[in-house]
Amino acid sequence: MFYGAVVWDPWLIVAQILCLQYLYYLTLGVFLSFLVGTRVSRMSLVYFFDFATVTTSTVTGWCVTTSFLLSSIAGAGYMLYLVERAKKCLDFSATLYIIHLFICIMYGGWPSSITWWVVNVTGVAVMALLGEYLCIRRELREIPITRYRSNV
Repeated sequence: MFYGAVVWDPWLIVAQILCLQYLYYLTLGVFLSFLVGTRVSRMSLVYFFDFATVTTSTVTGWCVTTSFLLSSIAGAGYMLYLVERAKKCLDFSATLYIIHLFICIMYGGWPSSITWWVVNVTGVAVMALLGEYLCIRRELREIPITRYRSNV
């Protein structure tokens, strides 16, 4: 794809945001089921959207925090394939976390835990910076050109 010739396509942007959000929550669910699911008797959406579960005072809280940070690393890898442009990584990662903030507000109210804010701001930074790094590495790769000899 030639990046200079691309027209603005809002449906593509919405589809990319939805796919990135879906993959982020899918990955978060996998990490939560492995790290938190082994520690609690019943998994629920509380671990996804309630700010009170993101804490450093319990081992389960540390597992939730680790799940969020590992999901942001995985989200950077997803952006490598979904977004494909380094200059768009900050936009998409910020959009993902803003949507997550709105869902958390609807689920459990305004997040008043400083730990929740630190984990999510760190997640935005990790996802954006690592995504940009991965996309820049892909953009700067050499284009392989095969040379054919003509027999003319």
